[in-house]
Amino acid sequence: MGMDVFGMHPRSTVGQYFRASVWWWHPLAEFIEERQPEIAARCSDWHSNSGAGLDDEDSKTLARLLREDLDSGYVANFASHREFLISEMPPTPCNFCQTTGIRKDEVGVKHGYHDKQLEPEQVIRYGREFGWCNGCDGSGYEKPFAAWYKFDVETVAEFAAFLADCGGFEIR
Repeated sequence: MGMDVFGMHPRSTVGQYFRASVWWWHPLAEFIEERQPEIAARCSDWHSNSGAGLDDEDSKTLARLLREDLDSGYVANFASHREFLISEMPPTPCNFCQTTGIRKDEVGVKHGYHDKQLEPEQVIRYGREFGWCNGCDGSGYEKPFAAWYKFDVETVAEFAAFLADCGGFEIR
């Protein structure tokens, strides 16, 4: 699923449409809500595709504010700090293999994961030659859920460019 953001009165092709998967959209929306709460509050719901949005004036203002944050390095620092915080989070137990590193459920058996031969570096890392899990790459633990969500400078820059030319937008 993704968020399709449509320009109401686009002034260019850049302002016609912006799309982000939920894995990219939610961190972008959260950044806007945290960094620019006054203007963000004018959009009734950043986190659903129910048609909420901003008018042309607020879109242009938000574009300018995002460009200022991009130019000052704030967005890059925010992204870097976010990645650091996520990297410090403990891994979570894998639900597919119950932390064994070997997927033995119906799906695992169907695909041969339960007796799959491991690569040499996996043998060294896990201390076994056979048995793998596609959920955790055989380790028994997954990245924390927060790591599934992405945030980067490029996405903010693309959204700022969209905002500058969209003539107001709706999230669909």
